[in-house]
Amino acid sequence: MTNFSNFFGENSPLKTVLPGFRPREGQGEMAIDICDAINRKENLIIEAGTGIGKTFAYLAPALMSGKKIIISTGTKTLQDQLYKRDLPLIAKVLGRPVSTSLLKGRSNYLCLHRLDNATSNDKAISQDLKIIHEWKFQTDTGDLSEISGISETSNVWPMVTCTNDNCPSPSYDQCYFFKARKLAQKTDLSVINHHLLFADIAMKEEGFSDFLPEAEVIIIDEAHQIPDIATQFFGKSIGTIEIERFIKELLLKAIVLNEAKTIKSIDNLSKNLKKFVISSPKKEGRYEFHEIESQLNKPISDLCLAMREVAKSLASIVGKDESLGVMSETLEKYYFRLNSIIDPFLEDGLRWIEVTSRSIRLNITPLDIGNRLCHQFDMSHQAWIFTSATIAIDNDFTHFKDRIGLKNTLESNYPSPYTTDKNALIYLPKDLPDTSNREFTKEMLKNTSKLLNLIEGGVFFLFTSNKSLYEAKRWFSKNKKIIKKRVLLSQGDSSREELLMKFREDGKGILLGTKSFWEGVDVRGAALKMVIIDKLPFKSPADPLMMARLEHIKQHGGNGFIEHQLPTAVLSLKQGVGRLLRDQNDYGLIVICDNRIQNKSYGTVFKKSLAPMKFTDDRDKINQFLESHQTNNHDSKQ
Repeated sequence: MTNFSNFFGENSPLKTVLPGFRPREGQGEMAIDICDAINRKENLIIEAGTGIGKTFAYLAPALMSGKKIIISTGTKTLQDQLYKRDLPLIAKVLGRPVSTSLLKGRSNYLCLHRLDNATSNDKAISQDLKIIHEWKFQTDTGDLSEISGISETSNVWPMVTCTNDNCPSPSYDQCYFFKARKLAQKTDLSVINHHLLFADIAMKEEGFSDFLPEAEVIIIDEAHQIPDIATQFFGKSIGTIEIERFIKELLLKAIVLNEAKTIKSIDNLSKNLKKFVISSPKKEGRYEFHEIESQLNKPISDLCLAMREVAKSLASIVGKDESLGVMSETLEKYYFRLNSIIDPFLEDGLRWIEVTSRSIRLNITPLDIGNRLCHQFDMSHQAWIFTSATIAIDNDFTHFKDRIGLKNTLESNYPSPYTTDKNALIYLPKDLPDTSNREFTKEMLKNTSKLLNLIEGGVFFLFTSNKSLYEAKRWFSKNKKIIKKRVLLSQGDSSREELLMKFREDGKGILLGTKSFWEGVDVRGAALKMVIIDKLPFKSPADPLMMARLEHIKQHGGNGFIEHQLPTAVLSLKQGVGRLLRDQNDYGLIVICDNRIQNKSYGTVFKKSLAPMKFTDDRDKINQFLESHQTNNHDSKQ
């Protein structure tokens, strides 16, 4: 049996493949905890601060266990890093050859059938399609993350990805997703993501066959994400975009087969969908269903009846084309989702509708997922390992455990080995308006841009809303003198990976980002020296996941703000602040521009969660802090 204290100690064999390897306090102990939990088939939660090296700490005992393993991550970036870099390295050092597979959700894979049928009069989309057509001859996996040169917001993606609703044929020989899924069933260790994990659990609950391999050990990295992701997958959702797309494909099939009766029923379905759209609210936003129930019940009922008529027509011709069977199943799924919206006895949860310029989406969000997940974690033949850098609040895991129904579990907490009290300083500007002020973003940018001259490296501006990000982008474009020779990068301009690559290469760039840059981003050294956070990351009470949770707490006589809104915001802030120190030699400044952290009683909860980092509202202290580190840095290079 491997001695993990020695494996991660001074004489670690990792030094042979990682010349810069050094022992990290807590890493060996974490590996021992995980090894014990795996051997005893027990559940374990671990908060591992930045710098512990948690990835290696769970990979080593997982590989040495000889068991069937699933590792689930919250981001595709970490998923790719694990599979392509970390797993092969640890397996080599351990001398433990193991078969591995990488499996992502359908929408991450190219659908050759949809690509062949994709056309557009839009010049930009046509250019993106050309890139994809050229790439398809180079790829073995069909994983769309391999493609560079196409913006993550391009409208081409939904035109070429695999979807559950429109698989054209039960013949899966050429399907990249099913090839990946088939491989995962055979391998010893599969690397997946949280969306796939909970899609599988939700399908099992509904009685469908599972598509993930049965595992003895499930390790969940970035575990702080799973309460919200699980809530999404235990809910129901259907939008007009997918119904419209489905109707077009169904109509094309009926025309090819020359089925007049079926064509007529599909036309009727299309008309009823249009009636539903006309009856829906015109103003963009989110609405609880009970607010507009009277105006939508009949249009939805008529839409359901029209689906039934199409289903009957398809049943009479299903033998004429093998793809009609798949289409019938999709139609049945749509019918039950719509019917669940208008019949509260079919499904318990918060019913709401989201209206955007492109679509109307109907949703049911469960009020509580703990009672649906708890049995998953109590299976005696499995060990569940949950780990994240931000999963506890003041060393307490109660909030996380309550949300996912986790009862019998071991707990460990390993703080960051970095000297965060010396290497980071949190600055709280004292002359900014309240965050509710219309001029807040502009004043925040004016104030914090004065700090740019104090540092030599790059800067993250992390925003809590797209609206604020766009306002900042416009402000910087009008105040280019402030940026000087720094490159300005903004989320949405290209993929996250491309933006980060440009940011690292520039070394002193300014990057504007929202939620996807608050976590899972690793920029080390001088390329990142300051992180500026505009507001405390409270989720809007209008957020459907938040609404559902608050309603559940209210029904049980609790305080939604104290029990959920505040803890959730604290964990998010810890993630954002955690972007700064990614190596033991890193140092820098964190700026939190929300005066509520100073003026509200709950501000102390945020401050305690960031301990042992020090706070100041004195600009002179910033100068002293930066000068001392820049001097030390200069001395160390002599």
